Amino acid sequence: MARDFLALTKPGIVRLVTITSGVGFALALVHRGWGSVPLGEVLLMAAACIVGTALSAAGANTLNQCMEVRRDALMTRTRLRPIPAHRLTVAQAAAFGAALSALGIGVLWVGANPVAAVVSIVTTFTYLFIYTPMKSVTPLATWVGAVPGALPPLIGWAAASDGAWRGLDHPGGWTIFLIMFAWQIPHFLALAWKYRDDYARGGYRVLSLNDHSGLATAWQSVIWTLIMIALSLTPVWAMRNHVGWAYAVSAVLLGCGMLHLSVTLLATRSDRNARNLFLGSVVYLPIVLFVLVADAARSVVG
Repeated sequence: MARDFLALTKPGIVRLVTITSGVGFALALVHRGWGSVPLGEVLLMAAACIVGTALSAAGANTLNQCMEVRRDALMTRTRLRPIPAHRLTVAQAAAFGAALSALGIGVLWVGANPVAAVVSIVTTFTYLFIYTPMKSVTPLATWVGAVPGALPPLIGWAAASDGAWRGLDHPGGWTIFLIMFAWQIPHFLALAWKYRDDYARGGYRVLSLNDHSGLATAWQSVIWTLIMIALSLTPVWAMRNHVGWAYAVSAVLLGCGMLHLSVTLLATRSDRNARNLFLGSVVYLPIVLFVLVADAARSVVG
């Protein structure tokens, strides 16, 4: 049963959300001034940021599965999840998810600051009550869903910042939001093309559902990859004292790798190349974020 409760949280997504929140925290700390905050306070804020983000993300994922149990039961890739497979009840999962969400927000509120907690609340609300219902109504849900998916870096940015707005009035954190937003579109479109029949069984109105040739899906992937490459350079402007050419060149090269995969999908529209784009996007994001943090850290140590 413990394994089923863990599966409800979608550990892979929680890991990604926590990493991106940590990236926001690290960059905000560099921007604020490394050494301007006592080490003990930094460690407390960092722990609250990581634990609070992880718990609130786990709670939101669990509640999402409660809301989508009927559709999950219809899809091959999700029918064996704990609730549709009847290993857990909706009531058990809902209580678990609500407790995780409340605990995560509480940890952020007390251990970091209320602004970080509010960003987490907005993330959870838009994910559960705007994006989730839209998925069965319109393909625009993909773009709406990219908003809560891109907000976690701002949780970290707010957690490490000072001032009334806790850094949300500075463009630095928002540049990571923009990169994350644009990245999610080709990432999800590739997945939706590969599993288009499964999404159709579940009643999800993804773009690929009525795009029988795959042309619209592939073109959107190419366009949003180009937008992503452009947006990946915004930290160089927003954090010019900390992020420079090392990151800029790396971001463009990594983006071109994803662009190659997008263009290949456009040329073939095959399931195999959709999978390659999806996997390429999974590789791209952690590397580009690592380089971003490493370049910012170098500006402090060097």
